[in-house]
Amino acid sequence: MAGRELFAPRRAKNRRTWTIASIVLLAVFLVGGFLLARELSTFFGWDALMAEYSWGPVAYQLGVSFGLVSLVCLLWVFIFERRGIGAIGLNGRFLVRFLRGYVVGLGFLAGVVGIIAYMGGYEVEGSGALAVAALVPIGVILLGFIIQGSTEEILFRGWLMSVISSRHGAFWAILITSVLFGLLHGFNIPPGHVLYLGVTNIVLVGLFLALYALKEGSIWGVCGFHASWNWLLGVGFGLEVSGGHIVEQPLIVDLASTNDVPWWITGGPFGPEASVVTAAVFATGCVIVLLFGRAADFGVEAAVAQDIPGE
Repeated sequence: MAGRELFAPRRAKNRRTWTIASIVLLAVFLVGGFLLARELSTFFGWDALMAEYSWGPVAYQLGVSFGLVSLVCLLWVFIFERRGIGAIGLNGRFLVRFLRGYVVGLGFLAGVVGIIAYMGGYEVEGSGALAVAALVPIGVILLGFIIQGSTEEILFRGWLMSVISSRHGAFWAILITSVLFGLLHGFNIPPGHVLYLGVTNIVLVGLFLALYALKEGSIWGVCGFHASWNWLLGVGFGLEVSGGHIVEQPLIVDLASTNDVPWWITGGPFGPEASVVTAAVFATGCVIVLLFGRAADFGVEAAVAQDIPGE
């Protein structure tokens, strides 16, 4: 399949990163950003400050570590590829698209949790956070998840998908980035059937987000979706986010999986992302996006440049 530009036409000054090199660079961006965040924390003595708050380390990782990963990636786009942020999907109407994606993400997550709860998969362990002091870490982590979710979208749906598509077409770009996105979450819990289903579902989530981004011609919406999904899952309901758990008191209600239904309904230690309910919801989402999209939305035709700052 011929290469396609997804979010903006290629210009003579632009450089292309080789496909294999881009996959290697993906790991370099992630490792480099996290190592830089660790060195900064040690140099400025932030470790002791974070230790004073139970939510300090996770907030630092979500906000600073992932923020630096984004910075490293964007520097590569600016300096080596000579492209602007619009070329990787960070184009116009960012607030409308982000907020719309945020609301859609909340709806998807609430639907998944609601279905699992209806099937008897959850029990209530505690009430939501009502004290003002408890709302502070919830707000900080909300900001952290916006940075973390947006960073992963910049890396996968923005930069890497546009790089691969420019050489091999949208089909391979969607497939490769979705598989890599799933594998990124493949070390969160010990290997086993729960992890395998969880990673498979994350690949499906990646497919949905890729189609969403191409349908909208931007990654702002999927940045909002990703941020709200993680935040409501971990902070709103106190459930595992891809195998990770946030210890703070949830905002809405503190839920825990029951033993009354099989693990493949609740997702077990991986959380709802390893549930067949999530698979069904996102498979349906992919079908809906495809049915309401046009061929041109998915890279069959080159993207038209519009509202693209920095290009």
